[in-house]
Amino acid sequence: MTKRILILSLHPAKVSLCGSLAQAYSEGAGASGHDVRTMALADMEFDPDFGQASFRAAKALEPDLVRLQEEVRWAEHLVLVSPMWWGGLPAKAKGLIDRSFLPGFAFDPREKRMGLPKPLLAGRSARLILTADTPGWAFRLLYRSALRWQIRQQILGYTGIAPMRFSLLSPVEHSTPPIRDRWLADIRALGAAGA
Repeated sequence: MTKRILILSLHPAKVSLCGSLAQAYSEGAGASGHDVRTMALADMEFDPDFGQASFRAAKALEPDLVRLQEEVRWAEHLVLVSPMWWGGLPAKAKGLIDRSFLPGFAFDPREKRMGLPKPLLAGRSARLILTADTPGWAFRLLYRSALRWQIRQQILGYTGIAPMRFSLLSPVEHSTPPIRDRWLADIRALGAAGA
C-alpha cells in the first residue's frame, strides 16, 4: 500500500549526513511508488524565535512555515531526519516546531480531555531518524532516550501523530565510509517499505 510521505531534513546545514539520509529515504520510497515530498530546514527562511508570552499574539507565519503546515496536512507519514546536539534538536529545528505546530493546526486548546488539548494531526504515522555521536547504549541507559521520548510523546503524540518508529545512527563522529554506506542502504530500505 502506497503512502503520502513528507520527509523533513532537520539539519540546519545545506550539506550533511542527515540530508543524505533524507535523500536515501526519498529514493527508496519513490522507487516503491510512494508519493514523496521533501523539505529541508537549511532551505527554509523564518524567525525561529516564537518570542511571545501566549499564542494569542503569535506573529504571522512566513511562507515556508505555511508550506510546512500544508505539507503536514497532506502527509500520511512524516519522516524526521535530525542530528542530536547537546541531547536535543538543533535550535532552528526546535524553532520550526515552536513556530508552526500551533493551536488550530496541531491541537485545539478549546477541547480538553484529561486536561490535554484535542490533537488535530491524528491519522498520521512518523519515523524519527536520529544521528548522534552518543553511542546507542549511552543514549538508552545514561540519557534514558530523552530526545526520542520528547519527540514521540510531547511533540508528535501530543498532536495525534502515532505511532512513531525510531532509528538511531551512532556514533557518527568516527563512522567510516562503509558504515555510512550501510546506514544509507538501511534507510533506503525503510523508505521502500514506507516505514
